[in-house]
Amino acid sequence: MSTQLQSSYKCGELPHLDDFKVAIVAAKWNNNVTDALLNGAIERFVQAGYSADDITVQRVPGTIELTFAAAQMAKTGDYDAVIMIGCVIRGGTPHFDYVCDSATQGCTMLNATGDVPVIFCVLTTDDEQQALDRAGGALCNKGIEAAEAAIEMAAIARRYS
Repeated sequence: MSTQLQSSYKCGELPHLDDFKVAIVAAKWNNNVTDALLNGAIERFVQAGYSADDITVQRVPGTIELTFAAAQMAKTGDYDAVIMIGCVIRGGTPHFDYVCDSATQGCTMLNATGDVPVIFCVLTTDDEQQALDRAGGALCNKGIEAAEAAIEMAAIARRYS
């Protein structure tokens, strides 16, 4: 059986969506990392031809609070996608596991039950250097990848809604 790709763009290219609007919820905790991820995402949207005016940024205290704010923004119907940006660095207590699990499950729940794609851009690292490497350092900027995922998932949502 032959499977035909349903997209009109090639790998590495992004679709262009008319009137695309995105919400980005970013944690203040570990802001040296989350600010870099946020800036990477915004720069990628602008590079892809979208206006910075079509990007709404909501800051929240920490990663645990991302799910609530993402849910509130998604249910407005004003956005084609929501990105959750956070950074959790392993410490000496189980707190790391609880925060990571909560954010992951929250994002999964929003995607499974909602009509707006929610993109997970939460770094979960063993140390600060690993986070910095993923926020514009040696391993690129995961905020850029989140912006690209938001555009692609919004295109899918529009196609099937």
